[in-house]
Amino acid sequence: METYKTLEDRFARISSIADAVGILQWDAETLMPEGAADSRSNQLATLKGIAHELLTAPDTGDLLGQAGQDSDQLDDWQRANLREMRRVYLHAAAVPADLVEASSRAVSRAELVWPEARQNGDFALLLPHLSQVLALQRQIGQAKGEALGLSPYDALLDSYDPGLRQAAIDPLFAELGAELPDLIQEAQERQKGFPAIQPLNGPFPVDDQRRIGEQLMQAVGFDFNRGRLDVSLHPFCGGSTGDVRITTRYDEANFMNALMGVLHETGHALYEQGRPEDWHRQPVGLARGMSLHESQSLLIEMQACRSWEFVTYLAPLVRETFQGEGLAWNPENLHRILTRVEPGFIRVDADEITYPAHILVRYKLEKALIAGVLQIDDLPSAFNEEVKKLLGLTVPNDSLGCLQDIHWPGGAWGYFPTYTLGAVTAAQLFEAACHADSSILPGLTSGDFGPLRGWLRSNVHSKGSLVTTDELLMGATGRPLSADVFRTHLRERYLAR
Repeated sequence: METYKTLEDRFARISSIADAVGILQWDAETLMPEGAADSRSNQLATLKGIAHELLTAPDTGDLLGQAGQDSDQLDDWQRANLREMRRVYLHAAAVPADLVEASSRAVSRAELVWPEARQNGDFALLLPHLSQVLALQRQIGQAKGEALGLSPYDALLDSYDPGLRQAAIDPLFAELGAELPDLIQEAQERQKGFPAIQPLNGPFPVDDQRRIGEQLMQAVGFDFNRGRLDVSLHPFCGGSTGDVRITTRYDEANFMNALMGVLHETGHALYEQGRPEDWHRQPVGLARGMSLHESQSLLIEMQACRSWEFVTYLAPLVRETFQGEGLAWNPENLHRILTRVEPGFIRVDADEITYPAHILVRYKLEKALIAGVLQIDDLPSAFNEEVKKLLGLTVPNDSLGCLQDIHWPGGAWGYFPTYTLGAVTAAQLFEAACHADSSILPGLTSGDFGPLRGWLRSNVHSKGSLVTTDELLMGATGRPLSADVFRTHLRERYLAR
């Protein structure tokens, strides 16, 4: 027990450093003046280096080994925590400290250049920084792969989602990729039989958008005593344990994208705020992988907040907030807006059916880039070709193409597939929740998320990383992950006659 307690203390310190990094990264994307960029890059690199040194100290491996031998003295929670400690350690120990710091500095520089490159559609501006990030990610993937007995890309996947492998993703994505073009076409054909969508005419003042966004965050269950809403170029959920920061971006000509973005990030925040407080600062208390994390954001945004039930609650709120008049503000018209299927260039604004196509594009390309099959200079043309193939769109510029996401400049290679895996998981969890509690859907008509939030707290949030993703899904839904429920959901919402 003394050995295990030493490990707990060490991981608690590492957690505190990670929290500080989270706040500094949030600040860099929201409030930090441009002139502080180099200083912030050094701060982040130093803190990540210190955390890496603590985690990979010469005695950590020995402590983990000794604690494993004495595991009969531990309870189930402590054994699970030890398992997660070992997983985190193996990932970290595989990567030299100088590579960790080099990657952090390269990412910080790329993230700071990305907004200008995106705004101007200037891939050449980002290229040298992105090339450096990619080169270092290849090294990290190679190092982790050798230590874990995995391919470099599988090792990167495992960093974001424990146990996730291409062998599980490829058949599911191939199935979706084969169905998506026809599904998109069928949904669009069906929409032609609906009354024409009435446009919502702005402008929609940012202050009003923020006010209704915060109102809906409170309805969903966001705790403003432990978090806040801000603005960034790319919406995200970050911050630290007990201080969850979410962001959105506003457009005075279209309030719906910001509103749905807020609801999406609130789903992430609920997961963070719902993790057991007694487990904070230990690996077992962390969220269980990014596929599950994305399922929580998509469950709120897509499953719940684009449902007919929720729209009947939403319609009078937005009408009052923006002083709307006429048929455009009726629930029927708002629901058609929120469930319109229309291929577009921007991933974060995509509808439920076309969204997976965006992920399939990125998954294919980042695998090829990590493997060296695709050269980074050829990324824009390859990206545009894949978008044309799956969505039938001709990308006019790189701002609407490969520059739109911060993930690759941010070093998040292996992250993208978790979005669509999250959508599949969200459909399965939401179906199970509604079957378990018949008050969930009726509750949404009055903005009462209590029943849904309670089910998620019990079946997902409170589990932390106590069990594996597969075990959590089996316990919550009675079945392993399958695309069947997701496909049924899409057909019922978009194709049912």
